Amino acid sequence: MTTDPIWIIGDLQGCNTPLHQLLHHPDIAQDRNARFWFAGDLVNRGPDSLQTLRTIMALGERATCVLGNHDIHLLAVAAGMKKPGKSDTFHDVLAAPDSAGIIDWLRHRPLLHREHHHILVHAGILAPWSADKAEALAREVEHALRGPRWKTVLERIYGNEPDHWSEQLDEVKRLRVIVNSMTRMRMCRLDGSMEFSHKDAPDGRDGLVPWFDVPGRVLDDHTVVFGHWSTLGLMIRPDAICLDTGCVWGRQLTALRMHDHRLVQVTCPAFRQPKAAE
Repeated sequence: MTTDPIWIIGDLQGCNTPLHQLLHHPDIAQDRNARFWFAGDLVNRGPDSLQTLRTIMALGERATCVLGNHDIHLLAVAAGMKKPGKSDTFHDVLAAPDSAGIIDWLRHRPLLHREHHHILVHAGILAPWSADKAEALAREVEHALRGPRWKTVLERIYGNEPDHWSEQLDEVKRLRVIVNSMTRMRMCRLDGSMEFSHKDAPDGRDGLVPWFDVPGRVLDDHTVVFGHWSTLGLMIRPDAICLDTGCVWGRQLTALRMHDHRLVQVTCPAFRQPKAAE
């Protein structure tokens, strides 16, 4: 384990004031050389997407961020491949004088980060994937988003099908499954295929299970830390940790220190009720 503590922070969704409070909380501020992992969805639905990105960017190499579905949506809108929705609140990012540089910084964030037997990802890891496999697949998406055809990639990765992994998938479908699993997945069928309509907490109905409880999961030697699931909320297990505690919904922003699972939470002001949980 590194001598520098690592604090892992759940979904921000443009809530910069709670982030500022969290970073200056005495328990976190005393870790002077702390590093910060952010579980994706840095922007959207909250009031301060631009300032939230500036706060994180100012941390420099101390910050590691993985892409969430809202971050990818911002990239797609910035690329002209998607239109902003009525509930989107990242217009401040698009209107910023340095918007191009910010978007470039965002599209160079990883989809997955792996360190100290922990995997940081926004949503989850499909059951057939080992840590090595998941990391390699994430690199395929990262390479595509960082390349000269990144706008075209964003135009083609949207969609719910296919809903399962296969080595025989063509390039576009392959990237789509990787992105969907790592940024959108919550529930799966018992065969491991993804189901995207269920956004509530697991209830055992319809033959669905959380992705981390799919039978036969290959990944059993790492702890997967994720967000994306505010209706699940705080969950700490040896194999999976959820840190999305509904900051943008007026609940809490949560940070967890990796080596001892020390928790710090700040209460978030209610901004507005997003129209969808995703």
